[in-house]
Amino acid sequence: MTERNRYPGYDVMAKRHSLSWNDATRKVMDARLGVPREPRFLRQMEWDTLVAICERIIPQPQNRPPIPLAAYIDQKLQNDARNGFRNAALPPQREAWKKGLAAFEAEACLRYEHSFHNLKERQQDELLHRAETGQSDASVWSGMDASLFFSEHVMSDIIAAYYAHPTSWNEIGFGGPAGPRGYVRMQNGRRDPWEPVEAGPGDETRVRRENQRVR
Repeated sequence: MTERNRYPGYDVMAKRHSLSWNDATRKVMDARLGVPREPRFLRQMEWDTLVAICERIIPQPQNRPPIPLAAYIDQKLQNDARNGFRNAALPPQREAWKKGLAAFEAEACLRYEHSFHNLKERQQDELLHRAETGQSDASVWSGMDASLFFSEHVMSDIIAAYYAHPTSWNEIGFGGPAGPRGYVRMQNGRRDPWEPVEAGPGDETRVRRENQRVR
């Protein structure tokens, strides 16, 4: 089944040299798009496990380059960029991710005698579901709450990484950073001229032409 393109013809990166973005925005986006695709903080086994987890949490379509979710999380850990708050029941994020990835790998080896990234998708999903529902083998989690780690880091960090990338903005019709231009028409059903149009069934050709003019 092919997912319908809700905003055909729209590319938020076309705003780069328009009034929608300033030098500060361009600098942030260049850094975001230039994230290294190899691990700098995580060890190779941890990286392989994280890549596999990201692929199961947010499977991505085959018709475009994937958003580098694992790379975004590795950079966050490399920079130790924290959210400004954390659940007191969890260790600091670097330690939490190290323990969590080690636990997924250990439980994969314990149950299936293979590394997590080499398991079949249904087996990976089973281990993720066990963590989510608190049914994981507590002996491999080093005293950390698996369910809490799943909600506070696996889901939260991976989803945040996905929606930090302009590819996902194209998919949801997001116009990018609000500065310097800002958004004015905030009411439901209204949009600013530099926001894309959502296509309805059979409406793709007309909307594509209109969205290609959005800057």
